Amino acid sequence: MAQKAMPDTSLDGIRPTYIYKVVLLGSTSVGKSSLAYRYVKNDFKESLPTVGCSFFTQMLNLESATIKFEIWDTAGQEKYQSVCHLYYRGAHAALLVYDIANKETFNRAQLWLRDLEKEFLPDEIVIALVGNKTDLAAEREVTTEEGEEFARTKGLLFMETSAKSNHQVNDIFMAIAQELLRQEQEKASALSPRGWSTVDLGESRVRRRCC
Repeated sequence: MAQKAMPDTSLDGIRPTYIYKVVLLGSTSVGKSSLAYRYVKNDFKESLPTVGCSFFTQMLNLESATIKFEIWDTAGQEKYQSVCHLYYRGAHAALLVYDIANKETFNRAQLWLRDLEKEFLPDEIVIALVGNKTDLAAEREVTTEEGEEFARTKGLLFMETSAKSNHQVNDIFMAIAQELLRQEQEKASALSPRGWSTVDLGESRVRRRCC
């Protein structure tokens, strides 16, 4: 089960700080490392081979809270998959990344989701399906509609990105941050002495899909 993110010491004495573990999962060469590097360093490197796992951190200052992402970038090679579950244990969010120009990576992302479903209870982790490499649109093998439909049926966030052109890279991490904070607010409302009368249990079970 995922460990709950606990508010850390506030940087400005007002906003709480939450620390969230985020894991990037997907086949080799779909651009997981490039996405993380673009998000954290705002730069692009064509080749960033990952052996086992790489680790990044990024601070995100929002109006209501400060978020520290601890980003774990897992290797996609088959030989590492047997130990990858050790990296995503305790995760609060996961990005399932595929290459829009490679249909097999889309199929593999669905297998990664099955692994996550074995490890986590429903609504215990925020999951985003990410179609990367929109800069290769001319070679596309997975339509936007296919990605949207699969995400919709599984209740996942969805977005297409390009680490190379920096298309929606910040947006997908922001969507994850907003969903995590929304869940924090729901938990706070549920624990409030008067919160029980205002919580819509029907809505709380539905994870909103982005885009």
